[in-house]
Amino acid sequence: MRPLFWPVLLLALTCCSIGPSIIEQDIDGISSSIPAPSDINAIPDAVPKKEPRSRYGNAPSYVVLGKRYQTLKQSRGYRERGIASWYGSKFHGRRTSSGEIYNMYGMSAAHKSLPLPTYARVTNLRNGRSVVVKINDRGPFHANRLIDLSYTAAYKLGIVGRGTGLVEIEAITPGAPTKPPKRPARSKPKGDPSLFLQVGAFGNQQNARRLQQRILSQLDTPVQIRHSSSEQQPVYRVQIGPIPNVEGADRLAQHLDELGIHDSHVVIR
Repeated sequence: MRPLFWPVLLLALTCCSIGPSIIEQDIDGISSSIPAPSDINAIPDAVPKKEPRSRYGNAPSYVVLGKRYQTLKQSRGYRERGIASWYGSKFHGRRTSSGEIYNMYGMSAAHKSLPLPTYARVTNLRNGRSVVVKINDRGPFHANRLIDLSYTAAYKLGIVGRGTGLVEIEAITPGAPTKPPKRPARSKPKGDPSLFLQVGAFGNQQNARRLQQRILSQLDTPVQIRHSSSEQQPVYRVQIGPIPNVEGADRLAQHLDELGIHDSHVVIR
């Protein structure tokens, strides 16, 4: 058995989004020493198949940069929206958390909690493009990021230039029918998604109002309380926004942290 610290060390060495973003280090995601395929769009999606759980990267929980993350027991039924980033040549050829070698021209991704491996469809909510990837790595550990895509996956989704994108992730069960890829949209789809930061969820409306008033007294920004029911119990979610872009969400999350309001997370609706 490997020492307990090894999975954490492996994560710290191999995963993306720790430190400066990759897009700042290789603006096109392509190093001159790594030959690029002639047609990246022609690279096929990952093909879901039944595989055993990886021997590595599937501990019930793990710690990176002082924060503990919980690994999901299964991927069936997983669907979530959030911010996608990507990683390129800096990690090309290195081992991922599952032990597989990272190929920036493959169709893979990193996720903090889904079991390794998991196959998933990732859809860009702004342009409708969709790809299937194999999640075989841990990350991203940058605040408010949901998934790190390989360079090719990000390129095909149209988020390489910006570095991030608003996406929906849906886990795929191998052997089950899968949705066909969506054709790229020529323009923004109707109902363009909006970005919010959720800062709290309460069963008591007064507690939600107190947090709302606290934020309004310190920040010049819209703060909403969204009411819903969970298992017949009322839930009052305090959300800030809409926020115009990912960079604005990052700045706001940092400001909230300075004000003592921690653990905000992105909501897309």
